[in-house]
Amino acid sequence: MGFEDLFGGEGRQWQIMLPLIIFIIFAMFMRRRKAEGTDTEVASSLLMDIHENLKVVESFGYQKKPKKFKVGSWQRNSGKLGFLEPALLADITEAFNLAENFNQQIDMARKQKSDIYLSGLDVHKVEGPFTKSRDGLQKWLKARMQQAGPEAGRRGCMPGGLGM
Repeated sequence: MGFEDLFGGEGRQWQIMLPLIIFIIFAMFMRRRKAEGTDTEVASSLLMDIHENLKVVESFGYQKKPKKFKVGSWQRNSGKLGFLEPALLADITEAFNLAENFNQQIDMARKQKSDIYLSGLDVHKVEGPFTKSRDGLQKWLKARMQQAGPEAGRRGCMPGGLGM
């Protein structure tokens, strides 16, 4: 049974297509997330994680297997937050430090295969700092957008206001 028998016909198209398919799959797995470059991108990325984390807080008691908090944006950008007000930075730092601590406890419970580690978790301790952080970042982003004006955003490729 040769290569031709497996794929039907001569198999020449597969000699070209198979390496291409393997390359595409490999590229998808190796693709890394692009780092945020501007202050606005950093703040937006943090805000997205905060929104997801507030959803985790809401559903924490209802899940058989609790979800971990998202801390990727914090880990990538915690050293780039000098543009924020100190009070907001303190709220964000507190929220993500608590989230990382909860994630460690969730990992411990999973490792021990025991829910007893989760029974003592008061997940609502992170709700306040995350809510303050969300409100502060939304306020900061709104002020930033008002300073930049309506023409500062990315333009789309369609004329006449479409894609703005």
